Amino acid sequence: MKRTLSALAIALVSLLTAGTARAQTALQEIEADRLLSAHNYRAYPVPDTALSAYPLTPAPEGYEPVYISTFARHGSRYLTDMDDYLMPLHALRRADSLGVLTPLGRQALTVVDSMARMARGRIGELTPRGARQHRGIAGRMYRNFPQVFSGDAHVHARSTQVPRVMLSMTAQCLRLQALNPSLAITNSASERDLAVLTPPSTPRVDSIGRLPLLADVQRRFQARHLRPARLMGSLFTDPAYAATVDSIRLMRKLFSVAAIMQSHDTDLELLSLFTPRECYELWRCNNLAWYLPYCNSPLTDNLMPFRAARLLLDLLDCASQALSDGEPAAHLRFGHDGNFLPLAALLELDDWGRPHADPETLDADWRGYRLLTMACNIQLVFYRNPRGGDTLLKVLLNEREARLPLPAVTGPYYRWTDVEAYYRAKLADTGY
Repeated sequence: MKRTLSALAIALVSLLTAGTARAQTALQEIEADRLLSAHNYRAYPVPDTALSAYPLTPAPEGYEPVYISTFARHGSRYLTDMDDYLMPLHALRRADSLGVLTPLGRQALTVVDSMARMARGRIGELTPRGARQHRGIAGRMYRNFPQVFSGDAHVHARSTQVPRVMLSMTAQCLRLQALNPSLAITNSASERDLAVLTPPSTPRVDSIGRLPLLADVQRRFQARHLRPARLMGSLFTDPAYAATVDSIRLMRKLFSVAAIMQSHDTDLELLSLFTPRECYELWRCNNLAWYLPYCNSPLTDNLMPFRAARLLLDLLDCASQALSDGEPAAHLRFGHDGNFLPLAALLELDDWGRPHADPETLDADWRGYRLLTMACNIQLVFYRNPRGGDTLLKVLLNEREARLPLPAVTGPYYRWTDVEAYYRAKLADTGY
């Protein structure tokens, strides 16, 4: 009897602990791992060497994968604006020349100087870690769905014309070719592809996305939440000099350099300059800045997901053609975060398409570091049974099985005819 009670107590404690973990706030998650606060600079969270990212639910009996369609963001990179490195570098250098840097400030100067030197001539470029991320994704995709990449199956890959995106595409395709030299792989980085991979919005969507209201919401939010005084005091010995510095801008630029460092193979770091609370508040500002112009916000009439309308239409059309052809095939697309976010929201994957009206409570449910990482990706995997039956679809979001806004046939498997009809109707309702 005592053993039974003891086992029951252990089970209850386990359940309570699991519930607490699930109920963690964003602040608690960032306190446990400051790298999360990097938001869209966060390195892809799947280990490069992992054979399988997450357990996948077996397909219904008799069903095998026959086609894959993907969209992926480029991998880890350098910052895209040299001023992100130079502004803090010049501010710290000037303070050093005046003798008003603290020992911590001199350490920060050394790190920022190293990062700026590393970045010269490489702004926005893919890093070796970014290439590894995409090789890992391709290897796991091949391992999880070998039937799609068997024999001389066709792989059609397209990217934007930005070098880091083209190199991300190349990394995946070279890995697939190494695993099966017989694959027929075609690559494209054409201006013609941009209408899909960086789709233009409608005039209405564009006008809403540029509303002064959005910038004003973000400015007021930043003013409420960023407090740079402690950081300035830790860097500068002279309050008079600190008063001459644009402290908010310096704080944000230093944080950008600190956040992007996980894109590199380096033991340098700057995140320790910031308290966990400061990391959290800086992340909240970025979280809001990405949510408003790209996701399902009432402040933008819930229209921003339709930035990805042509991308979704391409996914639907390519799948229809590939399934009609009946041969193993894959369509791989490579682009940017500003295309990935609207697509995840438009597809309503998991809860990423839910609307959130209050900026102050956004981080309770919408935490971009779980979604918008470097090399983030959506994989649509199609299954058929040679003996007949419906074509089934499973969607992976960053290699995890995702829910769709429709009844499933079983587990994460959905009837493709239902999915296609739902999304085509959704697009048609808004003129696509």
